[in-house]
Amino acid sequence: MPAETTVLVTGSNGFVGRNLRVALSRLADVRILCFDLEDDQQVLASHLQDADVVFHLAGVNRPQHVEEFTTGNAGLTQTMVSLLEQQGRTPAIVMTSSTQAALDNPYGASKKAAEESLFEYGARTGAPVYVYRLTNVFGKWSRPNYNSVVSTFCYNISHGLDITMSNPANEVELIYIDDVVAEFVAVLDGRRDASATRLGVGPTYRVTLAELAERIHRFREIRTTLEIPDLADDLTRKLHATYLSYLEPTDFSYPLDIKTDNRGDLAELIKSAHFGQMFVSRTHGGITRGNHYHDTKIEKFCVLQGEAAIRFRHVFTEDIIEYRVSGTTWEVVDIPPGYTHHIENLSDQEMIVLFWANRIFDPLQPDTTYCEVKGGQN
Repeated sequence: MPAETTVLVTGSNGFVGRNLRVALSRLADVRILCFDLEDDQQVLASHLQDADVVFHLAGVNRPQHVEEFTTGNAGLTQTMVSLLEQQGRTPAIVMTSSTQAALDNPYGASKKAAEESLFEYGARTGAPVYVYRLTNVFGKWSRPNYNSVVSTFCYNISHGLDITMSNPANEVELIYIDDVVAEFVAVLDGRRDASATRLGVGPTYRVTLAELAERIHRFREIRTTLEIPDLADDLTRKLHATYLSYLEPTDFSYPLDIKTDNRGDLAELIKSAHFGQMFVSRTHGGITRGNHYHDTKIEKFCVLQGEAAIRFRHVFTEDIIEYRVSGTTWEVVDIPPGYTHHIENLSDQEMIVLFWANRIFDPLQPDTTYCEVKGGQN
């Protein structure tokens, strides 16, 4: 590639275009040119004169009149090819098509015609051509209540609005926007060979509408239950990120349920069947929390503010182990099973501690037995 690569993004204000532009802006020595459907074709001609790579993302999928499929998809692509041939230029072209190009409908026919225009142009000129047939791309900045079921569900559920499903058992195949963008950047970096066939992006995810709605409803419920789903699941992690992108700026925060007693305050932060739970406490000066042990449950303590002593005693010995910890030098102290333990605030100032436990507290099976650190056990 030249020292500076000039990239033209058509459909630059669309869902894929906006995400791609942000990713390209992070690359060194890349100059970005933008064209959208409302721009004059003179803008397109000028940008094509300079472009080393064209990401052709512009298209029409929800027109007012069916004829717009042809003009906005096949017509625009043919115009672009004609301009390039008039200019005698052969930049690499990456086009987003649709799996509907294999179907017999006006939209699919217009996308297939656009594909053929590019393949024929590549064959005539030797220009590298990459055509990606995509289906149900989801992620941040997709327009809700338009043509993405994921964005519609995320927007409506996050705003407390109803969703509708013609058939909850219907299955959809999803592709995540960041995976699409990563594939396009790989083309730009020369890590993909041009192909005369249609390309795809992976991984893809198949899910029923009912399951999709259930997952997204669970994201909304996190603020009440504090329970995080299994984010080791790739689709869940990507859906969760997408859901949060549809929150209103005034709705980013939510209060915690704070439990208060004579020792201070305590609040749960998050919890999950997969990683346990995290909580935070504020403890008054001179107060001691704990004096119990666990059979299986393990914990981690981290003092964020204040001075404290964390003391342990094996339930079969009288020997006391002490760790002095401070909010000025953060460190994590593991709490093994079979050791009764407590944490004492050594100052008259408030102490703040972050806790993690490897299981969610169950009042029916608490695995917490009272036992003084000082005094031993019979």
